[in-house]
Parts: sequence; C-alpha cells; structure tokens
Amino acid sequence: MCWQERSSAVRIHAILFAGIFLSIGAFAPLLPWTLRNLHTMHRFQPLAPRYANDSDEPVMAGFNRWTKTWIADYTSVQEIYWKVPGDVIDVTRLPRRAFDSPQQRDETGQLFADYNQDHDLTPELDARFAVLAAARVKAAPLRYYLWLPALRSIDMWLRPRTELLPSDPRWWEFDDDPWWLTVSIVFGLINLGYVAMAAAGLLRSRAWCCIGLFVLFLLLRSLFLGTLENPEPRYTLECYPVIIVAAAAFLININKSNHYKQKTA
Repeated sequence: MCWQERSSAVRIHAILFAGIFLSIGAFAPLLPWTLRNLHTMHRFQPLAPRYANDSDEPVMAGFNRWTKTWIADYTSVQEIYWKVPGDVIDVTRLPRRAFDSPQQRDETGQLFADYNQDHDLTPELDARFAVLAAARVKAAPLRYYLWLPALRSIDMWLRPRTELLPSDPRWWEFDDDPWWLTVSIVFGLINLGYVAMAAAGLLRSRAWCCIGLFVLFLLLRSLFLGTLENPEPRYTLECYPVIIVAAAAFLININKSNHYKQKTA
C-alpha cells in the first residue's frame, strides 16, 4: 500500500472515530431523561413531546394540521395559534391564503364562531378542523408540503427579533408607535446583516471539509423548523454561533483582501 492510500485510510478512520465520539456526546445527555421516562411513564421518550403536552393531555391534531395549511409567519402564531384554547380568536385576522373559496371562508367562520362560544377546542370541533385541513391539503399539496414550510423557515430567519418587546408584530403595516417601529426596523436590518454576511462567508470559504458539518446543521435545522405550526424566531437562535463565526470569516477575508491591495498598490 502506497503512502497516499495509507494517508487516505487514516483520514477515513479519523472521520469515523470523530463521528462516533460526536454521536456519543450528542446522545449521552439524553440517556438520564430517557431512563426517567421509561421508569415513570413506561414510555420510550428520549425527547420532550412535539407539542409539549402532558401524558394525559390531548393533542389538537386537526387544528394543528389546519394551521399548517396557511400559517407562514409569527404574527399568526400570536394572533391565532397561541389563543387556542382559552381565548377568543378573530376570523378577520386570518390572511387571504387561509381560504380557497368563499364557501371555505364561511365554513372557517362557522368553526371560529362555534369555538368562541366557550373557548374550548372539543374533539368534535377538532375533527371538523381536520376535515377542512384535509380538503386544503388535497387541493394544494405543494403549498402544504413545500411553499409554506419554506416561508415559515424564512420568516424565522429574517423577521425582526422583537417578540419579547412591545413592538407590533405587524411591523410592515407601519402603524405602530414611531419608537417601536424604528426598533423593529433596526433589529430587522441588523439580523439581515448577520445572515447576509454569514451566507457570504460560507459561500466564499474554501475549507468545506471543515465547515461542512456546520452547513449541514443549518440546513437540517431550517428544514425541521419549516415543519412546525408556530414559526417563532427564537427557534433559530441555536444556529447563531455558526452564523457569527461565518460572518466573522467574511469580515476577516475582506480585511485580508484590503490589506493585500494596500501592499501591492
């Protein structure tokens, strides 16, 4: 075996061992939680439930699926999704994409009216939402499986991160208090700057063998977030260590380029 083949074999073994240790490090913290759930609930559950529900708490499957047929931004999460059950929901807050026909608009309005009587999502009402959701998915499967997940992911990445501030979530309507409107716009531009510099840094990088895992993490995280009914900007915060490093790499490359031009001038 020549030295090139031996070097290639060593690199493959090193990558395999690194992957094994990375997997152990990732899954080991979940072991105590998994054992606790097996002992307490007699259920194999290494992670928290998708909807953070108690073991005896029903999941609003029909309503959740219906929201995924139209929801694309955090504003609808705050105005509709979080209010069910327990609070009044206003059908006029739904965007136009929530209806495929005047008949469907009337049907949705009746569902909202029935829910608003006691602010409780009963199994019967949830089943009616499920029927409506199935009809909408059948009518436009690409909207449900592709376009809306993409929009939810984009919204989580680019929306101004003001959800914990008094800013109006409908900042684009420009009818908020001038101070908080300014805050929303500035925060949005700062976030956009981070994402743009990180994208430029990743695209201009030549060390793909070193950053491939980071890029894969960003892609998988974004694809997963697109499947959620509640696109909340906070869900992308786990990605920002990578975003900050990539943005820093972009700025360093600019600095090196300017320094080289000055030396050769």
